[in-house]
Amino acid sequence: MTLTIYNTLTRTKEPFVPLQPGAAGMYVCGPTVYGHSHVGHAKSYVSFDVILRYLRFLGYRVRYVQNITDVGHLTDDADEGEDKIEKQSRADRMHPMQVAEAYTRSYFEDMDALNVIRADIAPRATGHIVEQIEAVRGLIARGFAYEVNGSVYFDVSKDREYGKLSNRSAEGAEAGTRVALNSEKRHPSDFALWKKAEPGHIMQWPSPWGMGFPGWHVECSAMSMKYLGETFDIHGGGMDNVFPHHECEIAQSECLTGKPFVKYWIHNNLVTVGGQKMGKSLGNVILLKDAFARRPPLVMRFFILQSHYRGTLDFTEDALDGAAKGHEKIVNTLRNLDEALGAGSRPSRGAGPAGSYSARFFEAMDDDFNTPQAIAVLFDAAREVNTLLSAGEKNRDGLSDFARFFTETADCLLGIVSGKGAAAAGSPVEPQLLDLLVELRADVRKEKLWTLSDKIRDGLRKLGITLEDKKGGTVWKRP
Repeated sequence: MTLTIYNTLTRTKEPFVPLQPGAAGMYVCGPTVYGHSHVGHAKSYVSFDVILRYLRFLGYRVRYVQNITDVGHLTDDADEGEDKIEKQSRADRMHPMQVAEAYTRSYFEDMDALNVIRADIAPRATGHIVEQIEAVRGLIARGFAYEVNGSVYFDVSKDREYGKLSNRSAEGAEAGTRVALNSEKRHPSDFALWKKAEPGHIMQWPSPWGMGFPGWHVECSAMSMKYLGETFDIHGGGMDNVFPHHECEIAQSECLTGKPFVKYWIHNNLVTVGGQKMGKSLGNVILLKDAFARRPPLVMRFFILQSHYRGTLDFTEDALDGAAKGHEKIVNTLRNLDEALGAGSRPSRGAGPAGSYSARFFEAMDDDFNTPQAIAVLFDAAREVNTLLSAGEKNRDGLSDFARFFTETADCLLGIVSGKGAAAAGSPVEPQLLDLLVELRADVRKEKLWTLSDKIRDGLRKLGITLEDKKGGTVWKRP
């Protein structure tokens, strides 16, 4: 089966045919670094991490670019309000670049814990001011932009295809846009390419139009085309970025170059909390660092992949409990296989009794990265593994085949078994130390010091270590 991808631009599933055989360029809008990452960030970047893993598994040489927005993203996500990072800098009483650095480090810590592979290139907007100014100059020269009082705006009336991604015209966008009426603009839907810096604005640079800073949209166009070319294969981001951000990216990029900007547009859906949209104004934003204190990061990753990237993810404690149990089944299956096989060799994918499960797994992944269906296949395979394990040593070849299958799919492709983050699979705690803690807890339980016993158990759980009390004693497990 050929890999098919749902393309937001055409609103259909299309076979994936890259611009260059055997290679692919992928750009995903990265975070605006003015706060700690939340579950919505996890939904997006875990989803695109699996897409990256699968493309590379299929043999494509992928150049993956994910930017860091450290200037220019205004508080209304359009052309009005304050720069989000400058606003946070006043709240934190820090320089804006201190804010950006602190939350960039925090973002990578959280993504590492979620076992998200880092991008090949992570450009920052502040490091590409020259490229952005040149793009704006080019748009003015081609008649697609105009300068007013030190600010430069894109003229949407000059782009006949404006609105093709979001399926709205400039006239229709006028009523629904978040851009406030601005007397400088010729049309309310015109968007800023360069903004004049007001007095006291810290983040500003010299330009042909005076001191200012770049608009949010032009940043991504400049950075993506610098590293992937004027036309590239995949551009990704959250569904809330379709308009205005990605719509504006297409307009300015294609008017600048005269070429198609992106072949496949991929958008992940959003996160709700108990059926309600997650948002700061509603007070229901769940930070990843808080979530990791309650559940191991790989449980969160598994929870995210149980929903399709284009589907809404509803965050509830009950759903997380279910994900934790499901994740444990997969982890324990692979662990039991390893214990049964020892260091035995594993045959290639497709051979033996795991072949039918492998075919079903990859059929699901080829269908627009259908991770919920792929995980369902893992559960079916786990049930057969349990049957084989109960039959004993005579099924060693079959067990070996399933071990290869789970390693290839659950571990390498979905990334839900072994993580590289300290809080994921887990912490750098030596097994001997864990054995000692289990032994000490057993002594504590003999003395009926239940509070201390629970404290040890709960503390280990926060590190991703689960204790199971059985008839023969207590055993520890970690993802």
